[in-house]
Amino acid sequence: MAAAAAAVPVRVCHQEIVKFDLEIKAAVQDIRDCPGPLSALTELNAAVKEKFRHLRGCIQELEQMAKEEDKESEKQALLREVENHKKQMLSNQAAWRKANLACKIAIDNSEKDQLLQGRDSLRQRKTTKESLAESASNITESLMSISRMMSQQVQQSEETVQTLANSSRTILEANEEFKSMSGTIQLGRKLITKYNRRELTDKLLIFLALALFLATVLYILKKRLFPFL
Repeated sequence: MAAAAAAVPVRVCHQEIVKFDLEIKAAVQDIRDCPGPLSALTELNAAVKEKFRHLRGCIQELEQMAKEEDKESEKQALLREVENHKKQMLSNQAAWRKANLACKIAIDNSEKDQLLQGRDSLRQRKTTKESLAESASNITESLMSISRMMSQQVQQSEETVQTLANSSRTILEANEEFKSMSGTIQLGRKLITKYNRRELTDKLLIFLALALFLATVLYILKKRLFPFL
């Protein structure tokens, strides 16, 4: 019964040692993968230190149990297990130190990259400001050029309006002249019509006078040549 009772704490101690060993390995991996900053790394290291403290306590407790074991074979077996656990703990500590070193190097490189990026960003902002100033200057020149072009267009439009106004006056004057010429043409047409009528009347009168003259001549000739008729 005593041996069975002693086996229970030993088994519990083994379980605790295995649990803390696995937790330490996982924490070491977290340190290896830690992107930073240093405050996060410090928190992870504090947690690992606490786990190592518990693991060391469990190993010491198991070692004390081994020393108190009455059966020599059991004692030696437990002491060998204690040695294995100590070696495993030392291996975990070495991995812990390597993970810390790798993480610190990565954080340093990251900070250097951020610093370089900050310088590049400053240079880029400076370049951007210069580019913006140049763009603003170009825009101002473009606006001034557009303003000049608009002024020229306005002037040309005023000249065009003035030309249209002059053309309109010319057209109105031509229209008035056309109306005047139309009246003159109508008057001329009336005069020509009247002249044509007068000409016809004159021709008729001449024809009648000529007929009368011929009749008179014939009558005189008749009387002279043929008085007996």
